[in-house]
Amino acid sequence: MVSQLRIYTINRGMMDSWLKLFEEHIRPIHQGLGIPIEASWVNADRTEFLWVRSFNSVEEIPEKEAAYFASPGRSALGDLPTSHIAKMEVRVIEKVPVAA
Repeated sequence: MVSQLRIYTINRGMMDSWLKLFEEHIRPIHQGLGIPIEASWVNADRTEFLWVRSFNSVEEIPEKEAAYFASPGRSALGDLPTSHIAKMEVRVIEKVPVAA
């Protein structure tokens, strides 16, 4: 399994709107496509939204992302998600096994 750590800088004053959009639309679309969202956080000054979503393999990521952007739910949102985001960083990460 592989995950993406996604770090979004949210435009000033838009965090509450972003959180509502994420919970009501973005998370359900991911769930419907079999892309688990493992966790999400907001930093203390409420300028960054961090979240982790998982995939079976690195090779699966482009296929699942294409399905997400092509989905009717995501298409219906238009540029609403991107209008909240000032900066986006995406890092592919792997869990470190616990030593015995």
